[in-house]
Amino acid sequence: MEVMSDPVILSSGHTFDRTSIQRWLDSGNRTCPVTNLPSPLTPPSSPTTPSAIPRISRHLPSFRRQLIESGAASAVLRLVPHEDLAEAALKVVLDLSLDGDDARVGLVAEGAVATLVEALDGKSPAARALAATALTSLAVVEVNKATIGAHRPSAIGRLVGMLRCGGGRERREAATALYTLCSFAGNRVRAVEAGAVKEIYGLVGGGGGLDRAVEVLGLLGRCKEGRDQMEGIGGFVRVLVGVLREGSARAVEHALGALVSVCTYSDRLRLDACREGVLEACLELVGDENAKIAKNALKLIKTLQR
Repeated sequence: MEVMSDPVILSSGHTFDRTSIQRWLDSGNRTCPVTNLPSPLTPPSSPTTPSAIPRISRHLPSFRRQLIESGAASAVLRLVPHEDLAEAALKVVLDLSLDGDDARVGLVAEGAVATLVEALDGKSPAARALAATALTSLAVVEVNKATIGAHRPSAIGRLVGMLRCGGGRERREAATALYTLCSFAGNRVRAVEAGAVKEIYGLVGGGGGLDRAVEVLGLLGRCKEGRDQMEGIGGFVRVLVGVLREGSARAVEHALGALVSVCTYSDRLRLDACREGVLEACLELVGDENAKIAKNALKLIKTLQR
């Protein structure tokens, strides 16, 4: 373990003066004085290395603030297109985005959306998942939802593509990003036009799970374009009935919401729901200890009995 110039930055993100670290090493210690884990010392000149940047940004809020306030975030964003640096840079972008709404707005102003959208099409599955997660974080701010949704090339379209072609983690992160973006009403039609209804139906119907994907369906059912596509899919109600019987609490809650949306406006789907045993399932769910499930089940019963 080599001591570099003052100050000495440990891999844990803590900073010590050189004299203290020298005494620590002279005593035979080869671990971090904070965590007691084996920890190489990192010189101040090397926080830009791929391994150091995410580690320091994760543990040092002051370092993150410096990156944002100094405008250095744009330099980090420029590293994302480089395959060998993409994951490290995306981890830093994600860490920066978690520092609050001002940081999120600042990153968007620095051009983060364009960078992240391009990263959704990258070669590394891990980098694609990180890009989707970072978009989710940026979209916590309402104005950013609109900015991301309107971006061309389409962020929403690429997230839908990840649902279709991605691995497990990519699909989960893409579904979460779509859910966050589609909580803004203006993005729902964009998601429908990008094929989200069909892809989510295929995932859920094929046993792909993804509770968050069912939640996205619940949101898309709130717009006419989404309901029209759901009505045009054969067996749509049957798939959601399967969720009611076997899904998690959150999936059941949102499957009920999607059924309320489509059955309110479609006589055919209302009849399909009755034939598939939705009414009986709802009668069991009105007594559920989860208040949201009970409320949605009661609402669906009233819709089916109209």
